[in-house]
Amino acid sequence: MTSITVSQSAIDRIIELKQQEKNHHKFLRTSVSSGGCSGFQYIFNLDDKLSKDDIIILQKELQPLVVCDNISITFLQGAVIDFINDLSGYYFKINNPNAKASCGCGTSFSI
Repeated sequence: MTSITVSQSAIDRIIELKQQEKNHHKFLRTSVSSGGCSGFQYIFNLDDKLSKDDIIILQKELQPLVVCDNISITFLQGAVIDFINDLSGYYFKINNPNAKASCGCGTSFSI
């Protein structure tokens, strides 16, 4: 069982994106890759294909809303996926208790 939380604002945004895409089978794929200015970076994509090693973090009405691969999930234990909409723009953000440092833009972190 994963301990990743998805905020209500992130859930609302994912549902809105699914409606805009007119594809109710799409979900937010959240992953971690090497790179970025702090060593690792968060990647967010809309996807509609599950892989055998995917972990469904959140589902609604039997459809996945947020999915993560089993390698990335080790970096995200205890994290909160949020959606921010403010004067600087709108974006998904991860509040990750495992990150020892992060860059100013918030998309890159180190452990």
